[in-house]
Amino acid sequence: MQELNFPKFEYRFKSTENKVSIFDVIRKKFIILQPEEWVRQHCVHYLINQKKFPKSLINVEKELTINGLKKRYDIVVFNSDGSIHLIVECKSHNIQIDQTTFDQIARYNLVLNASYLMVTNGLNHYYCEMDMERERYSFLEDIPNYTKN
Repeated sequence: MQELNFPKFEYRFKSTENKVSIFDVIRKKFIILQPEEWVRQHCVHYLINQKKFPKSLINVEKELTINGLKKRYDIVVFNSDGSIHLIVECKSHNIQIDQTTFDQIARYNLVLNASYLMVTNGLNHYYCEMDMERERYSFLEDIPNYTKN
């Protein structure tokens, strides 16, 4: 797999029927290893190990409905009160992050109302803080570390 711009982490692989899977510590099961999943797993471990978010506040690959259409978000991090702290959109390392990617996560955020957004293809990471009152966002160097709220 492609080397990514994330810290290294301990991962578990298994191979069945010529398909390699990686263990997801959030879903607690092996997931077929695709390029986007490789990025998602690196990002999950980054949030847990570097940013210190508890696993119990992280949700991966869940369905949501936007304008009557069913979509799936990659990663959501909750606050302890159940509100959404962060939405992460993961793309394969060979997908260029562009306005379409930001439009996608912005649509998700119309429903989820997260405080922070992160978009990554594993090589480039973009972080935004939302200002819901003014309906704007500002880019950040990184997302803040976890603090109890």
